[in-house]
Amino acid sequence: MDEQRDRFGNRLAPSLPYARGQILASTEDDFRKLERAWGIIERRIRERGADSIFNFSGLERGLPVASEDLAFADDEIAPALYFPRFRALALEHLGGTADRHDVALFNRLTAATLATHLALVKSGDAVIGISAGHSHPSVLRAAAHVGATFRDTGGVEDFSRALERESRVGLVVLSRLAVTYDLLPLDAIRTVVRLAHAKGVPVYVDDAGGARVGPAVFGQPRMLELGVDVGATGMDKYGTLGPRLGLLGGEKDLVGRIRARGLECGMEARPMLYPAAVRSLAGYRPERVRELVGCTKQVAVALREVLGSRVRETPVTAQVLAEDILELAMERAAISRPPIVPYEASAALSMLLLEEHGIITVHFAGLPPGTSSLLVKFVPPETLARFGGSYAFAKALDSSLSKLASLIAKPESVRALLTGTV
Repeated sequence: MDEQRDRFGNRLAPSLPYARGQILASTEDDFRKLERAWGIIERRIRERGADSIFNFSGLERGLPVASEDLAFADDEIAPALYFPRFRALALEHLGGTADRHDVALFNRLTAATLATHLALVKSGDAVIGISAGHSHPSVLRAAAHVGATFRDTGGVEDFSRALERESRVGLVVLSRLAVTYDLLPLDAIRTVVRLAHAKGVPVYVDDAGGARVGPAVFGQPRMLELGVDVGATGMDKYGTLGPRLGLLGGEKDLVGRIRARGLECGMEARPMLYPAAVRSLAGYRPERVRELVGCTKQVAVALREVLGSRVRETPVTAQVLAEDILELAMERAAISRPPIVPYEASAALSMLLLEEHGIITVHFAGLPPGTSSLLVKFVPPETLARFGGSYAFAKALDSSLSKLASLIAKPESVRALLTGTV
């Protein structure tokens, strides 16, 4: 993908790695799309039962509490009973030590990222992003919110040049596992941390899923063992059980400052959720992450038999780029001019998978989504078995792609599918 335009020549939207179209032109439209998806889910459950829904998002956003926890589900009582255990488990999970590090719980990972920028970055600073792909849109928005200039870099050499060129760098944001699900090698991470610290610049790790994938799958150190100053991960991702919370850890003084800004701006997690956070961290097993990755690879094999080289694989995901989804639909519809943008084609395919097969994809997990690609990642073996296996999933995707081809020539039909309006 070009830095400014997609494969079809559409200009990318501000702070997003894809172009907006006429149907999904804004986050408000994304919410209308989500409401439409909720309606489909409600109808399927009412007519066919809860087993008619299959969560293939790769995310766990439930509430892992036991009946004995509910008596203490109170903002004053829960932290009194559970916070010490939460802190100990969180430090262990992130590779921190009690004498040097602290942790804080935010209402989501994006909130932890924003609070970090509010606490550590000044207006007029530069924030430099580094990953093996590109930084998440939430990082770009956080930098813009505090009046900083964001410079995204793709590799150590690019990062080093940016660090030398910028006269006032307030923060380095390192993504171990990029939005594209490409992994930054450990030697690159070590070099980035060393170069940033030599300039007196703190390093924040946007370690969304990398906090577990890095150590469990690739043998990398835990987050705070990387020598970074502070970082955060999502508790709904890859081996933890939810809820959708942001777990931040780092140097005590920095965590204290970031926690304070989060509290001031209402971004902290509700304290009544500490029991769920404790159960999620206590139940984490690295073996589960490897199981999820192995199952995903099985699905990738089946998808490749159906879609061939249009399936892109990373070490932990299978992906179909939005441009490829649009091209495939156009080929099957025998049309040469794209009537919608790739992001809308990907959204429509996701909606058809939900409507026709009960499949929830990660597309519906973000407002707006961080990527336009159709991602298959961290597939639970039990969900795949209940659906009928890898080839059943591949056939469902192929069928929905053909249905998209039948609609794509009429944008009003795609609009009705995505928003329920014409």
